[in-house]
Amino acid sequence: MRRLKKRAEFLAVARGSRSARRGFVLQTLRLEDEAAGPGCGFTVSKKVGNAVVRNRVRRRLKEAIRLDAESLGRPGFDHVVIGRREALGLSFAELRADLAGAFRQGRKDRRPRADGERVPPRPPATETSRPEPRGETPGRTR
Repeated sequence: MRRLKKRAEFLAVARGSRSARRGFVLQTLRLEDEAAGPGCGFTVSKKVGNAVVRNRVRRRLKEAIRLDAESLGRPGFDHVVIGRREALGLSFAELRADLAGAFRQGRKDRRPRADGERVPPRPPATETSRPEPRGETPGRTR
């Protein structure tokens, strides 16, 4: 898979769909060019820990994707993996299984494509499924 390195690429993928798992969040964007090779980028927030911890998380995720890159990546999609601290506590087999599931889920067409084409919207919710309004918030005055 080709690497995403530029901030603009990461921001573009952030507009796509998200799949949250225990050890990471996967963002996926369907590209305009269906024949483009799959791209993948990695990021780990400072909230996860110091540089040593962040690099360990990133290295585990990169290795899991490297081992399964042929089965995970599909042409026409870009992915960003946002690492979480829990990635260190998962067994490597669990991490790989979570990645495979997230990549499958991320390829479903639920969000707009990069070219702005939208997927048909879901039907509106019925009136009975909405909760009753509760009124004013207690303790607040106007």
